[in-house]
Amino acid sequence: MRRTLAVLSALGVLVSAVPALAASQGTGVEKTFLIPSSDGYGVAECLTTGGECGQVVADAWCESQGYAKSASFGVAAQDEYTGAIEAAPAVKTSDRPIRITCRD
Repeated sequence: MRRTLAVLSALGVLVSAVPALAASQGTGVEKTFLIPSSDGYGVAECLTTGGECGQVVADAWCESQGYAKSASFGVAAQDEYTGAIEAAPAVKTSDRPIRITCRD
């Protein structure tokens, strides 16, 4: 009986430690957000130029969503927001949404 209890206790400790180890090793979870370029906040200019300003804004966006930092950002490609539409009308670059990919 004691042996069974000891084994179950040890197993419980190991099971609870696995998620903590995975989180500390950085599982590389990424998520991409699409933000309308005309959202009214005025951050599209920073995010589309790719400079230091864009990195700061993208990192702040990811942190506000619960991620550690941004992996990439910029203007979204047409296939990233239109899905599987074969003959989509041409969209001006300024009307495309902004893409921010966040990671842990």
